[in-house]
Amino acid sequence: MMLLLPSIYRGMWRAAVHSLRTSRGTQPLRSLSTCDGAPAGLADADTIFALSSGHGRCGVAVVRISGPASATALKRMAGHTQSLPRPRTALLRSITDPRSKEVLDHGLVLWFPGPRSFTGEDSVEFHIHGGPAVITAVLQALGSVPGMRPAEAGEFTRRAFSAGKLGLTEVEGLGDLIHAETEAQRRQALRQMSGELGRLYQDWSHRLKRSLAHVEAFIDFSEDELIEDGVLNQVDRSVSDLQAEMERHLNDERRGERLRSGVQVVIAGATNAGKSSLLNTLCQRPAAIVSPIAGTTRDVVETALDIGGFPVLLSDTAGLRDSPDLVEREGVRRARERVELADLTLVVVDCAGLPSELQQAAGFLQEHLRSVLPSQEQPGTDRCLLVLNKTDLLPEKQRQKLDRELRGVSGLPPVCLISCQTNEGLKDFLTVLHSKVKTLCGDPLSGAPTLTQARHRAHLQRCAAALAQYQQYRDTDLALAAEGVRLALTSLGRITGRVGAEEILDIIFKDFCIGK
Repeated sequence: MMLLLPSIYRGMWRAAVHSLRTSRGTQPLRSLSTCDGAPAGLADADTIFALSSGHGRCGVAVVRISGPASATALKRMAGHTQSLPRPRTALLRSITDPRSKEVLDHGLVLWFPGPRSFTGEDSVEFHIHGGPAVITAVLQALGSVPGMRPAEAGEFTRRAFSAGKLGLTEVEGLGDLIHAETEAQRRQALRQMSGELGRLYQDWSHRLKRSLAHVEAFIDFSEDELIEDGVLNQVDRSVSDLQAEMERHLNDERRGERLRSGVQVVIAGATNAGKSSLLNTLCQRPAAIVSPIAGTTRDVVETALDIGGFPVLLSDTAGLRDSPDLVEREGVRRARERVELADLTLVVVDCAGLPSELQQAAGFLQEHLRSVLPSQEQPGTDRCLLVLNKTDLLPEKQRQKLDRELRGVSGLPPVCLISCQTNEGLKDFLTVLHSKVKTLCGDPLSGAPTLTQARHRAHLQRCAAALAQYQQYRDTDLALAAEGVRLALTSLGRITGRVGAEEILDIIFKDFCIGK
């Protein structure tokens, strides 16, 4: 039966545990932020205000206010001299200058008393007309209210995080949602903002805290026979399971990060194969110079595209050939560098350069791929598409025969026959390209939530390495093994933004009958 200690003994026992930890040279975990509903260091903060709806002319602009002087601003600028309006109820009011009493605009006002607001503080919103003069006048009037100042970038969200309204992963999801440019990015950001990724990490954090508490209790009290048998076996299983789950989570081929930042698609090939024409066709504008003169493109030309809802950063590169020209040689070097880093390479080939005997075309293309792709990439890789351009120059029968000869050939990546001049085959090519990009990014709405930030990956890699430290020292030095769990918990806490030693003590009190 588990018993809880009286509060007087809890305090004495906490002090004893702290002393033991100090004697072993370890320090309690520090809290990275507060979770008690009060913003850390913001109890006497200034009241901040800002235009929240973006700049530029618009029908309606939203000015947001947050902080202790929000109610004062509402009373002085919206005519609520005696009492505040009902919370979360929109009212039409005249917005006035508190100094001159001049009417600045007629708009809606909303009152959000803390802690039931986005920031956890008293908040106000003015929904005004979106003309630049109106917005400027209202912002200047707010600046004249004592205790108020313009908000810094991201300060409203920072206060929401400090008040425990949003976790750190949810904050990052909110930022991604604001900057989302494609449908898939929106879905991924919204899923992260909903807290699904944060809940996964919080679950791992809870299990780590429990394991650490059990190891700490075993170290401190096992000699007095106050700890139940099998405690360390439970920790062993928990640590092993967590390590396996983290490894699977890390082994996602960076799909979430790729979706967030865009798939790197590089167009590569020999000179005059039609690489720049393909770029212009895909982005539907003359982004790159097209010329019959070989070697026209000497640098990397980039453009962002939305391919079926997925973000793509498309790069046109210099034609791959040996050249005495120093500038062109630098362009070729950059082209090969981009191909090395590409998520997907579109290898463009001029159909006119294929062998006259079409049965030899497959071997010719395999050899060509070896000259374009990095040495570690093999022809037929999932990270490559073979684009045969200028099919309009081939007779129809020859084009059909070429298509049959290359369809499903072993050792070749998917082959697309197109003409940038007539757009023939472009629809089929876009279908294949979309399928490849979708595979590289994954479905943001299915399966377990994926990593979206390089920061998360770095901390999780440290976390997994720390759990390996537990496995390494489990049978030789339990203190060092416990330090591995503590380091893992700290690394995970740097993702979620919250780690506290007090939580470890609470678990010990909950799970063990210390002193019975």
